[in-house]
Amino acid sequence: MLMIRFQRIGRRNDPAFRIVLLEKERAAKAGNIVEQLGTYNPKSKALTLNEEAVKGWIAKGAKPTDSIHNLLVNKGVITGKKVNVLPRKTPLKPAASEAAGSGEQPAEQAVVAEAQ
Repeated sequence: MLMIRFQRIGRRNDPAFRIVLLEKERAAKAGNIVEQLGTYNPKSKALTLNEEAVKGWIAKGAKPTDSIHNLLVNKGVITGKKVNVLPRKTPLKPAASEAAGSGEQPAEQAVVAEAQ
């Protein structure tokens, strides 16, 4: 499966990225890229992008990472909602909320009942 990902370039404490197309199993640092689609500098917000190539590869089945997806939505290359790429500050507790909402026994009692 092909992925559209960032490949970090630049010095320490001065990040810059290439936007590349490569196999999902390959590391971006390895250099085994299929095609370079653009560049992005997060400090200056400078973005160069080959929009036709990106649209063509997405039409052929390439999947962008969440960060690339958000960048393409901002640029207007693709349409859709942004994806949250940051982790939740407090994870949800699905067992407690499901048991309270459905009227079943609490999770602790269910574990004890299964053990017996």
